[in-house]
Amino acid sequence: MKETGTVVRGAAARTEPDADREAAVAELFEVHHLPLVRLAVLLGADDAEDVVAEAFYQLYRRWPRLRSPEAAATYLRSVVVNLTRMRIRHLQVVRKHAARTGDERAHAASGEERAVLRDDQKALVDAVRALPARQREALVLRFWLDLRESEIADAMGITAGSVKVHVSRGMAALSRVLEERR
Repeated sequence: MKETGTVVRGAAARTEPDADREAAVAELFEVHHLPLVRLAVLLGADDAEDVVAEAFYQLYRRWPRLRSPEAAATYLRSVVVNLTRMRIRHLQVVRKHAARTGDERAHAASGEERAVLRDDQKALVDAVRALPARQREALVLRFWLDLRESEIADAMGITAGSVKVHVSRGMAALSRVLEERR
């Protein structure tokens, strides 16, 4: 660094904690980006890349307040679940308003959605999307990410008992829908 009284700019101005934070977030991005995009798609986000980018931005901003660096992956999952939930609610309001004004447009699949899903998975994903939001979230977190009930409860902001109820009801509804399609 330069002498006192001189303005330091650019990379040299970064403090050691900022460099550590950037390196840690970059490493998390490498490991968790694609699985988080898949999670957002499975939860019903039509802009999964944007949801995940926002989650990483929020992680970067709040890094100093994390209880430990190991909590970062859990934090990212929670943010992706919550942002997806908020965006779905927003889209429902927009679509309801568009229906009133007569400006209904068909839902077009996003690029992420087309890239992530194979043909043999589309029927299952359609059935999962037909589930209520909480059941869909619980099932995706449980069976796609293989999280424990306590981790799902943290990600969804509910109790472990509620997770059990949502998973059970979601599985029953999913079984009925898939049986009807046979």
